[in-house]
Amino acid sequence: MIVIGLTGSIGTGKSATAAMFAAHGIRVHDADAAVHALYGPGGEAVAPVEAAFPGVSLDGAIDRDRLTARVIGDAEALKRLEAIVHPLVRSRELAFLQAARAARVHAAILEIPLLFETGGAERCHLVVVTSAPRDVQRQRVLERAGMSEAKFEAILAKQMSDEDKRRRAHFVVETQHGFAAAEKQVADIVRALSALPGRAP
Repeated sequence: MIVIGLTGSIGTGKSATAAMFAAHGIRVHDADAAVHALYGPGGEAVAPVEAAFPGVSLDGAIDRDRLTARVIGDAEALKRLEAIVHPLVRSRELAFLQAARAARVHAAILEIPLLFETGGAERCHLVVVTSAPRDVQRQRVLERAGMSEAKFEAILAKQMSDEDKRRRAHFVVETQHGFAAAEKQVADIVRALSALPGRAP
């Protein structure tokens, strides 16, 4: 099975691109969705995160705004949070890959925003990077509810630059030209993947 990492800076269209791959029948594991589940009611991360950062939970779930306020700009706090959450996300990822291998699929995608930054690329055979010009990226992000210029810049500060991601990618999907253009690029990548032999686990 070919394990593909899908990543890209905030606002470059990762989720939309992942959906395009899924439409081609490729299984996708969304790390962000895993975190949301872990932070949600009954999620495995709720108790340990609340213990580490008292007051960030509300009605049995982690309030992401409260949590962000506690860790933003604080490298040590962020490390403590990552030490709790990353192993839990990794466990879900492993379960996904195990199920995909059991189903004998040719390829599976790990959608991970900080793929390069956390060393996740080492677990992948190939990497697809979504990319868009900075002005397009900024406009998309600032249209999101609860987003501010400061929050956007703080997120960017902990992400590898778009240029560096592109240099490390096996495939790049340019998303600024609209859905049809991105879908064509994804279809081209899927065709290229179908010609590749399966890889050992």
